[in-house]
Amino acid sequence: MSTTSNLHKNAITNTSESPFVKLKSINFGDCKWNAGFWSDKVKTAENKMLPYMGDLLCGDIGHGLNNFKIAAGLKEGEHKGFYWHDGDFFKFMEAKMYIYAQTKDESLLKELDEYIDIIGQAQEEDGYIHTHVQITEGVDRFENRKYHEMYNFGHLFIAGSVHFRLTGQRNFLDIAVKMADLLHAYFMPDTKHYQRFGFNQTQIMGLVELYRTTRDKRYLKLAEKFINRRGTYEIEHDSTTVGYPIGDMVQERTPFRESEEAVGHAVLALYYYAGAADVYAETGEKALLTSLDKLWENVTGKKMYVTGAVGQAHYGASTSLDMIEEGFIDAYMMPNMTAYNETCANLCNAMFSHRMMGINGESRYADIIELVLYNSGLSGISIEGKDYFYSNPLRMVNNSRNYDSHDDVTESPVRQPYLECFCCPPNLVRTICKTSGWAYNLSENGVSVVLFGGNNLDTKMLDGSALKLSQDTEYPWKGLVKITVDECKGEAFDIQVRIPKWAVGSTLKVNGEDAGVAVNPGNFANINRTWKAGDVIVLDMPMEPTFIEGHNRIEEVRNQLAVKRGPIVYTIETPDLPEGAAILDVYLKGDAPLNAVHKPEFLGGVTVIETELLLREGKSDDMYQTVTKPVFKSFKTQLVPYYAWSNRGQAEMTVFMPVVWNN
Repeated sequence: MSTTSNLHKNAITNTSESPFVKLKSINFGDCKWNAGFWSDKVKTAENKMLPYMGDLLCGDIGHGLNNFKIAAGLKEGEHKGFYWHDGDFFKFMEAKMYIYAQTKDESLLKELDEYIDIIGQAQEEDGYIHTHVQITEGVDRFENRKYHEMYNFGHLFIAGSVHFRLTGQRNFLDIAVKMADLLHAYFMPDTKHYQRFGFNQTQIMGLVELYRTTRDKRYLKLAEKFINRRGTYEIEHDSTTVGYPIGDMVQERTPFRESEEAVGHAVLALYYYAGAADVYAETGEKALLTSLDKLWENVTGKKMYVTGAVGQAHYGASTSLDMIEEGFIDAYMMPNMTAYNETCANLCNAMFSHRMMGINGESRYADIIELVLYNSGLSGISIEGKDYFYSNPLRMVNNSRNYDSHDDVTESPVRQPYLECFCCPPNLVRTICKTSGWAYNLSENGVSVVLFGGNNLDTKMLDGSALKLSQDTEYPWKGLVKITVDECKGEAFDIQVRIPKWAVGSTLKVNGEDAGVAVNPGNFANINRTWKAGDVIVLDMPMEPTFIEGHNRIEEVRNQLAVKRGPIVYTIETPDLPEGAAILDVYLKGDAPLNAVHKPEFLGGVTVIETELLLREGKSDDMYQTVTKPVFKSFKTQLVPYYAWSNRGQAEMTVFMPVVWNN
């Protein structure tokens, strides 16, 4: 690997020299979406999402750049926004970096340089930069972990590394390195005051990425130290924790290597797990992987919604009875209407799975990435690209919650043009912008096709040989994927094609003939042969709409079903119901056909499911009531993709519906 590692040093997550990663990341920019779903989303990000977000964060609404200007002495004022606002600005910058890498638009690079210059002026001489602490009188460094310094640092480290990889410039990386060196000076020694810091674990991922960028082992050692310290002290409030929940809320009750259950704040947890996966990728410590495997199984097998969303409750308790917010509660306790499912948490679920796929080399992790991207991730932003959801429930009923109780409208029934807690919008936009970097991975002697979409791949294999592929598909609306080999080496190598778990009955052909390999849903189909330019792989996945039911222990969906077609989860919302009809009176008609119909001019171009549903009549508002045989009225309507709901005004909607079967 040492002779070829530099070929792939410009990946988003740079695993080129990570000895314990089986599927390596490609350089960002080696794959470009050229048509279809993700191409359209990235263009929307470039033309609408990012300019609009820039107007917010660089103006007087979003505060982000103003905070840096105030800290730099370029502007007078007080810090505005939440403690973690710096990190959200770094994520916004990161999204711009991905668009620059694909377009080479020099105006984007100029804008980034302007931001970096201001951030550099705001950085203190010893490297410290955190605008809330710097601007706010009477607040000291590392005084209280609720200020989220580590979160901001982590996103600085990641963005600084990505910027260097994609531009070749050191101006942002140098700021990140200076801060990391200061962090090492504070936190590497075993000082009691600092042992409980780092609860918002982004700095672990960031430190590993800085290590991968600079090869300075101090950063890897410090990342590992943040993991090693957790769960080694008494769980009680002290001067550094007052004002924020403790224990399972911040994953500090149980040492990582003893962890088997996902607990606490879902974003904090999944950033922590992703960081631990990064550390394992470099160290190969088996105890880390054992816990990572258990935690991934617990998240995706017992605490994840059908949309890939995670974080069941706004408020609740862990199994150890610690108070938690925005996070995991008991296994299979999956409310629909009060589901929190923060957009960031859902995206973190994909980030964690992306790392686990690289480590274990298995396609089942990519099923989760895809599920999030097409459903609970994308639902966080409007079709237009300018309004946001923070939480993503599976059912919305008007007047069912006191939405005015939260200043940042995190549980609004409609997407908002600005969220005071602005962590989710830039996280989602940077994810959309970097999806092409997740489309393929490289194995020892091959390439893995991970995400489907119209694209071109122009990369180097790990042995340095050229590889060019092109992918032609109308996925996710159609299940036919055509992959053409445009250039390759003369020796045999592997092309692994992901067969999604839902894609039962798929066929795989090479040049019109059966590929002769196992095509098992939930696995890679590995084709090893001597390829030549012009060879064509065709994957044909059945795309019939299907009913999905939950585990028997998910009480809220017993005797209810969801509709899914390919990777897309569907929903019924009130614009598609008769006027005055209530969403809770809707029943699926079990024997009614489910017909997929593509509507290119509807909701940005989607495939809807046309079917016949039932409306139950005669129910009252009494909490309990005597019932006789229910009366149903049938009506023909359509189901829309979950991610596209709430784009036609305020609406009720539900993913799961009770079903009536005709025997």
